[in-house]
Amino acid sequence: MSHYTIKILKAKGHYFDFFGKYIQFEEVTRMDLFEKCYNYGPESPLYDAKIATEKGLYPYFIPFEETEGTEVTYNGRKLIMLGSNNYLGLTHHPKVREAAKKAIDEYGTSATGSRFMNGTLKIHRELEDALAEFLHKESVIVFSTGYQTNLGTISALLEPNDYAIMDTEDHASIVDGWKMSHSRFMRFNHNDMDGLERALKKTDEKAGKLIVVDGIYSMAGDIAPLGKIIELKKKYNARLMVDDAHAIGVIGEKGRGTANYFNLEDETDLIMGTFSKSFASLGGFIAGDKEVIEYVKHFARPFIFSASMTPASAAAAFASLKIMQEEPGRIEHLWTISDRMRTGLKELGFDIGSSNTPIIPVYIRDRWKTVMVWKELFDMGVYVNPVLPPAVKPKDCLLRTSYIATHTEEQIDRALSIFEAVGKKCGII
Repeated sequence: MSHYTIKILKAKGHYFDFFGKYIQFEEVTRMDLFEKCYNYGPESPLYDAKIATEKGLYPYFIPFEETEGTEVTYNGRKLIMLGSNNYLGLTHHPKVREAAKKAIDEYGTSATGSRFMNGTLKIHRELEDALAEFLHKESVIVFSTGYQTNLGTISALLEPNDYAIMDTEDHASIVDGWKMSHSRFMRFNHNDMDGLERALKKTDEKAGKLIVVDGIYSMAGDIAPLGKIIELKKKYNARLMVDDAHAIGVIGEKGRGTANYFNLEDETDLIMGTFSKSFASLGGFIAGDKEVIEYVKHFARPFIFSASMTPASAAAAFASLKIMQEEPGRIEHLWTISDRMRTGLKELGFDIGSSNTPIIPVYIRDRWKTVMVWKELFDMGVYVNPVLPPAVKPKDCLLRTSYIATHTEEQIDRALSIFEAVGKKCGII
């Protein structure tokens, strides 16, 4: 007779469950819920954080005193910022700042309610209409954060018998959206189109299928092969959602993103974006057919049960959208700066993978060496983001660098000089 063991508190004995299987209960000592917060072993990320802090190497939660976009100040010392998602350099643009201030004067600091109740403002609707026109889609809704956008859209559309099909390097919010949906799940190796087709072949042909990919991947800095993905989408009767958080404002005509870049806007069902990057604000949005967006609007729990975007955030995003279209030279300079840095890092001998965008990873491949190189760069005046497990696989530990349209050539030259000095000192090049 088959049996299994369940550990419970303050009970001991043996019973048969509903299916006739033998269950043995074992008594265990009650544990305080917070025990894991105070006592943990080397397998916990908190252990590494504690060791790094003790050694003065902890690289996170650094409180900058001021920022001018391309430079930040820490303890009175200026560093070149090579870790920001402020791709178009609009966080300090006078029109963006003025729009945010004006919105506070007009609407106050918060809408103090969900979009369903008192939280929909005229500026929300104006922003949504402008985004729909910009992205050549019928309709848009804005969420309070980009994370909520993925969580809400995916969980609203997928039901338990449907399939979520995702790239292994998709953002965590995409995966969490699937978890909230309780649908079936399949993954394929990064940008592996044979792997995507194998996954699609395994699905029930009668089930709903949603392929979700990043347009530009936030760590590797490469672009999804959208043309091939759409071929497979059509072949297996699936739908496609593209997370363009790092692509809008960066690629495509006037920054319209991945679908526009490949001239595949009509074939891309849903386009997601965030306001915390090129839009110099906070929030997110989903764009698509009117009927689909109306469905998401009425079924996405993170949308229904969250307060709406603050007036200042909506106004800043709206102003950034206008500047994006009025000043295309920003995108051109962003690419000039990024290409110069990519060429320079390659010539110095750094491993930058397959990056072909303003996100350029520097692969170190070892956890503690990555932190050490980060600290050397930090001490010499360059800020980058160290990326460690679980954000990447252990063998893919890296320093994530990203570039801003307002970086100067002098700053890039100085950054390359510091990279060279640190790379040689640490034995990387």
